[in-house]
This record gives sequence, C-alpha cells and structure tokens, in this order.
Amino acid sequence: MTVATLTLPQARAGEPVTLVALGDSLTAGYNLPASEAFPTRLETALRERGHDVTIVNAGVSGDTASGGRDRVDWSVEDGTDGVILALGANDMLRGLDPSRTRDALDATITRLQERDIPVLLAGMMAGRNLGPDFAQAFDAIYPDLADEHGVMLYPFFLDGVAGEAALNLDDGIHPNREGVAVMVERMLPTVEAFIEAIRQERGSSG
Repeated sequence: MTVATLTLPQARAGEPVTLVALGDSLTAGYNLPASEAFPTRLETALRERGHDVTIVNAGVSGDTASGGRDRVDWSVEDGTDGVILALGANDMLRGLDPSRTRDALDATITRLQERDIPVLLAGMMAGRNLGPDFAQAFDAIYPDLADEHGVMLYPFFLDGVAGEAALNLDDGIHPNREGVAVMVERMLPTVEAFIEAIRQERGSSG
C-alpha cells in the first residue's frame, strides 16, 4: 500500500475534512434508505471515532468507470479534500474489456491529481465465472494503478461481503444493511489512514 504525495493548498490543519465517494450502486446504496448507504455509514463511524469528516455520496447506480471519468469534474467539487474512488464493478459484471476500465480509472485519477485532490482507490475483483484470463487482467487494474499513481489502495471494496448471502440483498450482488456495516468496519482503518495523510500534508504545507 502506498500513500500519495498530497498537495492541498486550499486546506489547513485543523479544519474539517470533506471526502467524496465516487462510485456506482455499491456507493449510492441500492435499495437502501439514504441513511444506510455506505458513505453515510462510514461518515457516522468516523465521527464516532472523533474525526470531523463529511462524506459526499457521489454514487450513481449503473455507472461504469467510464461514466465516472466523464462526470468527475462536476461530481467532485472544488474544495474537496479527498476522493474514495470505487468504480469498476459494473464494467466487470458486463464483461467489458479490462483495458477500457483501466484507461477510464487511470484518466479519473490523473484528473483528480491535476486538481491536487488525493485519491483512495477501492479495488474490485472479477467473478471467477468470467474465466481466469479476464480475472487476471481485471484484478490487476487496481494495484497497478495505485502503484503507478502513488495513491492509497483498499484492495477489495466488497471484502467480507461478496458471496455471503446473509450480507447481500436477494440479487446476491448488492450489500444489505448488515453487509454495509461489514464494509465500513473493514475499510475504516484505511480511510482513517487516508484522512491522517491529508491532515499531515496540511500541517506540512500550512
């Protein structure tokens, strides 16, 4: 896991942190109340641990990595302190060429870095039913891009939830409330490290 070099001229140590969760239905909270969506539950968990953090839910159900790339500038407003980038699940489910997904995520990260906005990349893994060649190409996208761009990586967004019937809705794809709770619990340390990196950079640049 690597941490990006963070440049946040608009932020200063001690100020609240605003993150944007840029994703698809897994972020939007498909078939869940807004209060149960991943960004809201994550914000609550972080605040309970003493972080002055706001997380904007920029999840769009059905979005692909290319869709996220195309809307990144209007989904991520100026003044955003960091982005949790969680896209690619729909690309995988639709069997899109992994090189297309890689290029879209690469462009999104590049654009955010051009705007001096740090990125926490939430990885996705291919269903094994798609075959070993597809899985190998798809799974490599996230660690490769994290290394290339020097951004923080959470290897698998659905860690502990994928394939667990009790943690998913009837479709077997989208997490239910209990599944979201597992996602938050498992990702929380990485997000805290991301926030700490942002705050440290504020201190060094302020």
